Amino acid sequence: MKSMIAFLRRGAILTALILAASALQSSAQKQVPAIKNIILVHGAWADGSSWAKVIPILQERGFQVTAVQLSLATLDNDVAITKRAIALADGPVLLVGHSYGGAVISEAGNDPKVAGLVFVAAFAPDTNESSLSLLQEGPPPPIANELRPDSSGFVKLTERGVLEDFAQQLTPKEREILFATQGPAAYAALNTSLAGSPAWRSKPDWYIVAADDRAIPPDLERTMAQRMGAVTITLPSCHVPMLAEPEEVARFIVRAASGDQGK
Repeated sequence: MKSMIAFLRRGAILTALILAASALQSSAQKQVPAIKNIILVHGAWADGSSWAKVIPILQERGFQVTAVQLSLATLDNDVAITKRAIALADGPVLLVGHSYGGAVISEAGNDPKVAGLVFVAAFAPDTNESSLSLLQEGPPPPIANELRPDSSGFVKLTERGVLEDFAQQLTPKEREILFATQGPAAYAALNTSLAGSPAWRSKPDWYIVAADDRAIPPDLERTMAQRMGAVTITLPSCHVPMLAEPEEVARFIVRAASGDQGK
């Protein structure tokens, strides 16, 4: 009888240990992102540093983060740059695109490693649409008056365009830095249409509408998000929510990485 009791006790202890280990494993699994690789794609008149406030937040949450550096010369080249980053990722990827970067991820996102797409105040063109063609569907945004082309077909923003229409909610020093570091964008890149079906037609999508955007009309952003059937939030932000509202943007990206598609 004593041996039987000892056996049962050992069995109970073993069962308890198994249950405890299982609980710990389950808890650990909840802390591991469903997607660990996040690739951030900047827009026109910017570079990878436009994600500087979001990157450390995502890294602290355990994500592998890459911010690409686009050429802003041709859409094809920028898609190729993004695909190279996807190829280097170890496992599924969440693509996040801002502004013109939305056109880039709409095409690059067809890569089989891409599990979802997040659009941050971004263009989401369909087949035979470009970033600029989408803007022609309504009145020109205020920033349109602050574009200055050069002889090579590249366009820059005036200082007023950056301070008042691009990043009006940031500090004066932040806006001065954005003006000084802006990447000239080729008109051809902005005006190149998608030849094939965009990735947002076949992949899960999330969209951040910037309510105070003076570069892409907020109503156009809402229309694109609705057309995609994207999970959508609206932030009281200028055209660069990742700099104006980095905590909220990072939180939304984490939500997308977890696969949360609740409306």
